This record gives sequence, C-alpha cells and structure tokens, in this order.
Amino acid sequence: MAGRNLTVFHDDVFLVSYPRSGNTWSRFLIGNLIYPDDPVTFANIESRFPEIYFNPDRVMRRLPRPRILKSHECFQPQYRRVIYILRDPRDIAVSFYHHNVKAGNLPDDYPMEDFIPRFIAAEFDNKWGSWGDHVTSWLALRQNQPTFLLLRYEDMKQDPERELARVASYLERCSFGKIDVTPAKLKRAVELSSPERMRALEKKQAREWVLTRKTRHDKPFLRTATSGGWKSSLSQTSVAKVEAAWGELMQGLGYDLASSTPAAVDPPGSVVQDEAARTNR
Repeated sequence: MAGRNLTVFHDDVFLVSYPRSGNTWSRFLIGNLIYPDDPVTFANIESRFPEIYFNPDRVMRRLPRPRILKSHECFQPQYRRVIYILRDPRDIAVSFYHHNVKAGNLPDDYPMEDFIPRFIAAEFDNKWGSWGDHVTSWLALRQNQPTFLLLRYEDMKQDPERELARVASYLERCSFGKIDVTPAKLKRAVELSSPERMRALEKKQAREWVLTRKTRHDKPFLRTATSGGWKSSLSQTSVAKVEAAWGELMQGLGYDLASSTPAAVDPPGSVVQDEAARTNR
C-alpha cells in the first residue's frame, strides 16, 4: 500500500489527524458539500477521498486531481497543503479504547484504567507516535502558513456549518474551483453527515468498507461522536495521567484541565498560544 511511499503531487490536499480525531466525519462533510447530489457513503468514500494506507501507489496516482487524501502521519515536509484536525486527547483516549476492542486488540473486559498509560505511551499504532508528538510536529513546523488549516473537532461539533465554510474557502484557495457555500448547501452537507445517518450507513455497509470489514460487526465504528464524553468515561486517575502527560500543550490549545496537574503557561508568541488565539477568535 502507498502509505509513506505515496507519490505526492503539488496540488494534493491532505486531511491529517491523530487517529480517532474526526477525520472520517470531516471527509463526509467535505464530500457532501462538493457532491450534494451524490452523497458520501462508506461504500464510496475511499474512491473519493482515500486513506493512503489502503491502496497501492499506482492506483492512487490515477485518481482525478486535485486529490484530497486522508493521512495519520506526523509531520511530512512533502505535504504542501494540509487540513489538520485536532481533538481533545481525553476524548481520543476513550474512542481509541473502543476502537481497539472492536479491532480485537483488547478483550471486552479490559480495564480502561490499564489502557490509558498504554495510550499515552503510543503502544497502539505506534508508527504515529503519541498525541503530543503528533500535534506538536505539525503546529511547530506549519503554524500560520497559508497552506495549513487547523480544525478543532470541538469547534466542528459546536458549529459545523461555520467550520465547513472555512474548509471550502481553504479549498478554493487551493485551486479546487468555486464551491457553493450558501446556507442551504452547508446545512444539507451537515445533515447528510449527521451521526444518525452515518450510523445507519455503517450498519448497511460495514462489510464493504475496508476499515471495518475485518473488525467486529457487533461494535460500531461510529460511537457517540460527541465532545466531552471523557467526563463520564474516564476516572479521575486516568484524566490526571493524560493531563500530566500533555497538560501544557492542552491548555495552550484551549482545553481546560480537570485535575490539579500543574501546567506551565506558554510565553506569548509560542506555537500553542498563537494557535489557540487564532482558533478561539
């Protein structure tokens, strides 16, 4: 499969995220805005916005350009145009736990308390490093560049139409042509990408989609699709461990800490403070 050996073209746009950060939902949103008359499904998503790990490079090279591609890679200098999706690592930890149960990597009764240190240490899918490694690699090297767009999952949940309009504006700057962002079009794209519709599609198409066909079908890929679910899923001890690992970075990106973990405040002009200020405007 292509993966890191992918042939990268100058007009490619990469949807990059740490796993379980909302990348698939983002592909649905973008696809349903660009193709309103032929909505995205789990049966066609890989032919429109493929993940780089599922197809040989020779197949990927034949895709119509400009391409929008999904990737979980840490910083890659050859990725010239990047939409980076950020999510609270506490929510990612919960989602990643259930993902590994679905994939058969963990038994049903595996304690969440035991999983959290392994998640922090990046024992699962360790080729992408830890959440902190991943986020820092992209923000430190691409922050404030016009070819880099940061999306926060939490902002997308709060106002998906506004954030989707930002993506459309970015894609237009990347020579994708004019994209219709009237309120009606944005609303329809969001409705077609709702958790309810995606869950219904998953039930019908899980055996067709490369990411889920070899996983347990009694466990959904798309679970709650919420923001802040960690508050009822993680113990205080687990929350404290995540915040001890990345509290400073989390605070700089606008994530309030729930524990008494000390987190130094970044000096003005730092990567995380500048990014937080921009996304919270």
